[in-house]
Amino acid sequence: MITTNSSSLLFRACCLALTVTAMTFAIRAGILTQLSSEFGLTDAELGWVNSMAFLGFPVAMMIGGALYNQLGAKKLLVTAFICHLLGLWLTITANGFWGLLISTFFIGFANGAVEAGCNPLIAQLYKDDKTTMLNRFHVWFPGGIVIGAIISKFMTDAGLGWQLQIAVMLVPTLIYGFLVFKQQFPQVHRAASTSTLSNFKALSQPLFIFMVLCMTLTATTELGTQQWIDRILSASGASPMLIMAMITGVMAVGRYFAGPVIHRLNPVGVLLFSAVIATLGIYSMSIATGNAVYLSALLFAIGVTYFWPTMIGFIAEYVPETGALGLSLIGGAGMFAVSLWNPIIGQWIDSARTHATTITNNDLDAELLAGQSVLANLTLFPMLLIVAFTLLYFYMNKIKSANVVPADSLAK
Repeated sequence: MITTNSSSLLFRACCLALTVTAMTFAIRAGILTQLSSEFGLTDAELGWVNSMAFLGFPVAMMIGGALYNQLGAKKLLVTAFICHLLGLWLTITANGFWGLLISTFFIGFANGAVEAGCNPLIAQLYKDDKTTMLNRFHVWFPGGIVIGAIISKFMTDAGLGWQLQIAVMLVPTLIYGFLVFKQQFPQVHRAASTSTLSNFKALSQPLFIFMVLCMTLTATTELGTQQWIDRILSASGASPMLIMAMITGVMAVGRYFAGPVIHRLNPVGVLLFSAVIATLGIYSMSIATGNAVYLSALLFAIGVTYFWPTMIGFIAEYVPETGALGLSLIGGAGMFAVSLWNPIIGQWIDSARTHATTITNNDLDAELLAGQSVLANLTLFPMLLIVAFTLLYFYMNKIKSANVVPADSLAK
């Protein structure tokens, strides 16, 4: 039997596993310039390396979601632990483009297994407060990015190589692996095959499909921008890794105190508000330089804070028939979209830099113009979300008026 204390320990193990996931994201962003220099990689090639992490993630999410009822959260988290160890070690020993591709895929697969196991586990442990607890769990994605960004900055400033920065992540990986092996996990629904079949059937609901499409935009807005922050803002006059630490610090605090925000605005209102602020944040970053970049980044941080956990919480609350499979696929769709956009963003940077060098003889100015051009392109994603979430807002209000969805559930 799972007690309150057991639930708390399981929640902490999940949070630490997600912290490792986030650290892989932040430290990879922080060492892109070192990788480019050491292996002679273009930004387009770096984009392909980045894309492997975002491709491995949805592959694990889809497999984990489909098999969750048979495997349970513990086996998925054990898989994540093994793949994290393997991916980190292969990254440290990589000697070129292909080695980085393979190792980064394993890390992405591990990250996806963490989400595939933890999201439905937390929804099961906290049945009456799913969206709030999922937001608190996802505090540790920005929280881990803060940790990773600070580690990367100080190790880089100290002249320590990228291999040592990767090796640092082995420590929290071993700790969360120990916790996972030690804890007792709740039993999965007995009628597993029937439950999984009903989950698959529920995926055809128009609301679920609509939210999957929106997730591709929310994830690219948040992660597509942050993963390239060092390359995009390197010539802006602000420190990219300090900006990442600030962004994710704001996100961590916002997610921890998500409960009152979710209850006051409801999930759809939160998503619409987030899209508007994210648009303003990215656009202002595209025209800002110096200290003004920090203020623009703050707007961006507020905008993307609630995207990921609220999208997952929305599915858990309003399309619960999709079960663990639905939670996995919504997250997997977001990461898959980012994997597709990463090489394109890299090409945008290469092309924008080439164009900028034709109008200025200053390399720094060319980097600044290239970064601003890419940010202007990224503004399109949250702008589309403003339209999508406005439509969703009116649709959910219509359902509420028709009493199809109880009014009290919409306030959760």
